[in-house]
Amino acid sequence: MSLESVRAWLAEHAPDLPIVDNGMSTATVAEAAEALGVEPARIAKTLAVRVRDETFLLVTRGDARLDNQKTKAAFGGRPRMLGPDETLAATGHPVGGVCPFGLANPLPVYCDVSLRNYDEVFPAAGSLTSSVKVTPERLASLVAKGWVDICRLPD
Repeated sequence: MSLESVRAWLAEHAPDLPIVDNGMSTATVAEAAEALGVEPARIAKTLAVRVRDETFLLVTRGDARLDNQKTKAAFGGRPRMLGPDETLAATGHPVGGVCPFGLANPLPVYCDVSLRNYDEVFPAAGSLTSSVKVTPERLASLVAKGWVDICRLPD
């Protein structure tokens, strides 16, 4: 169901963006980077986050980590990652295939500014083997409520 919902969403909103699925696992950042032949930072991971009573999706680069202090400053509270069952219920996508496309429920989506370091990034496409190749600006224009700076990069 998840991959199909992404296909349907893309067909309606961005038919020029093909789904890349070579049958290799893209369920983790490392696996996705290997399957797609790119550095891990170019994997656009989508995190399901709750701050107080607001649930939202954050799309950030693959090697970035959610920063508690930055999130608290931006959203007024400490972030909590949703568990696998909560994530599936909220998005319709399994962990490892969570993306901002074809959501089961409308959720605000934010893109972290860390994505802007790359000309193209690869968010998941609703399954454990699929991705989409897209520019960060296009990704944000399609799905994001806005850009945020709530992650920290590796040293």
